[in-house]
Amino acid sequence: MKKTLILIVPVFIYASCNSNNMPKDSIDSAKQKNKSLDSSKISSDNKDSLKKDDNFLVNAASGGLLEVQLGSIAEKNAASARVKEFGKMMVMDHTKANTELIALAKNKNIVVPSIPGKDEQDKIDKLQKEQGKDFDKDYVSLMIDDHQDDIKEFKDAADNVHDSDLKNFALKTLPVLQKHLDKIQAIDSVMKK
Repeated sequence: MKKTLILIVPVFIYASCNSNNMPKDSIDSAKQKNKSLDSSKISSDNKDSLKKDDNFLVNAASGGLLEVQLGSIAEKNAASARVKEFGKMMVMDHTKANTELIALAKNKNIVVPSIPGKDEQDKIDKLQKEQGKDFDKDYVSLMIDDHQDDIKEFKDAADNVHDSDLKNFALKTLPVLQKHLDKIQAIDSVMKK
């Protein structure tokens, strides 16, 4: 009986330790799944290019989910009619882009997160607790930073991803992201007057 217990305990401890190694972030989880899929698909020569392509879609998916959720929150929590309208535009435009991205990922056999990554979720949780002018200030600031980062990522993807469909998606989405940045910067300048 003691020998059986001695054998079970190490197995239980091993299983418990290994479950802690599982990614808790939806982005990390998607990237890990893509790495496994890529390993079975290709030679080592193409792994870096596939990883770049996969990572672009994974990050874009999580960012798109952030935009939709925060846009929805802005429609409810914002004080400014302009900020509410911008939130509505985010929901509409990023839902459309997310739908295209998901179809593209499925077609390319790339796993993308269905929920925002941890960093994105932290931003959602923070802003969800805010209302009125405090919400407007923080949301506008976040949207400016986020869209500046998105534009850099999409330009990088347009220049560096290897898959032509992903390149086209990045190029097609860039003008929409620039429109969003221009609009939120205009809202910010009006709010600061």
